[in-house]
This record gives sequence, structure tokens and C-alpha cells, in this order.
Amino acid sequence: MSLHFHREIEGIKKKMLALSAIVEEGLRTAIRSIMTDDRGLAEQVIANDTEIDAMEIAIEEECLKILALYQPVAGDLRFIVSVLKMNNDLERIGDLATNIAEHAFEISDAKPVRIPPELSTMTDKAAAMVKMSLDALVEQDAAQAQRVCIIDDEVDELNRLLSRRVKDEIRAHPENLDPMLALLGVARHLERVADHATNIAEDVVYLVQGTIIRHGGKEVCSGQGK
Repeated sequence: MSLHFHREIEGIKKKMLALSAIVEEGLRTAIRSIMTDDRGLAEQVIANDTEIDAMEIAIEEECLKILALYQPVAGDLRFIVSVLKMNNDLERIGDLATNIAEHAFEISDAKPVRIPPELSTMTDKAAAMVKMSLDALVEQDAAQAQRVCIIDDEVDELNRLLSRRVKDEIRAHPENLDPMLALLGVARHLERVADHATNIAEDVVYLVQGTIIRHGGKEVCSGQGK
């Protein structure tokens, strides 16, 4: 392939990292809006969703242009196909961050409630998974991608623990039903963020090794594909 083609590929990598950074920050900001009862932060996340959508479209158009102009094969083709799938996963993570921010309003409107500590830990792990999966893409690092799958199991366990805590709180204080249900929704969204990050990691393994591990196709990651 030409030098111009490889520059195009590097450009896509940079755009993917930029999108990943915005998505990761949006996720952290959404949770921070809940932890600090800051409605302004939640509004910021919702407003930024339009930018994420625009970036996703731009990356998709760039990939389709490369497919049409260069007709890549083998590893280069796998890269473009993988980016198209990962790009969609990142956009979905951005949507989930927006959903979390919307829950922040429900929680803020209620009387003060105790936020389970697992929520912050889940956020840190889910955001780290997003960053690690995109770093694995840029570095073509299948081993790092596989580590993302392991963290997904930890997020699942935190989600189960947080759900039990919230249900116990509802039984003890039924007057807090609405904000507690909102917290359950936040936990579910974080668990889905981790699933999308795992999808990206599995696509990196496919890109680097040519091995499909999604849906249990190969026992490479310790968790199952989402």
C-alpha cells in the first residue's frame, strides 16, 4: 500500500483515540454529576453527545472512503472492519454516559441518598476498560485486550454487589424507591459500558491474531463475549 494509505490509517487511529478520550471523560463526568449532585455536569454530558455522534459519523465515512479507494486486503482490511465495529461501540458508550447523566437529575430531585461506594469503583474500572481497549488497538496488543476481558468479570461482580446493596436500601427505606431505582439503572448502564469495551477488546484480538473469540468462539478471554 502507498505512503498516503498508511497516513490515512494513522489518521483513523488518532481519531479513534480522540473519540475514546471524549467518551471516557463523558462517562466519568456523568458519574461525577451523581456523586457531587452537580446538575451542570450532567447537562454538559448530554450536550456533548452530539459531538460524539458527529465524530462517529466522520470515522465511519473515512473508513468507507479507504475501502473504496484502496480496496485493502488481509491485515489492513481486518483493521478497517474492526474500526467500523469499534466505532459503533464507542458511540454506544457515549449514549450510555448520556443515560447515566439523565439519571443524575432523578437522583438530584430526590431527598439526599447514600451513594454506594461500588458505583465509583465500577466507573473507574469501566472507564479504564475503554481506554485499555483503544490503547490495545493502537499498539496492536492482544495481551492487553485480553486483560480487558478479565476486568469485565470484576465489573459484573461489582454490579451484583451494588444491586444487592440498593435492594437492601429499598427494603429498609421504601421512601427512597425512586432514586434507588435510578441508581440501579446507572449500574446497569455501567455494566453495558464494560460489555462494549469488551467487544472492542475482542475485536482487537481478532485484528491481531485473526481469532474470533466473541460468543465463546475461542476460550482466549476468561469472560464470555458480549
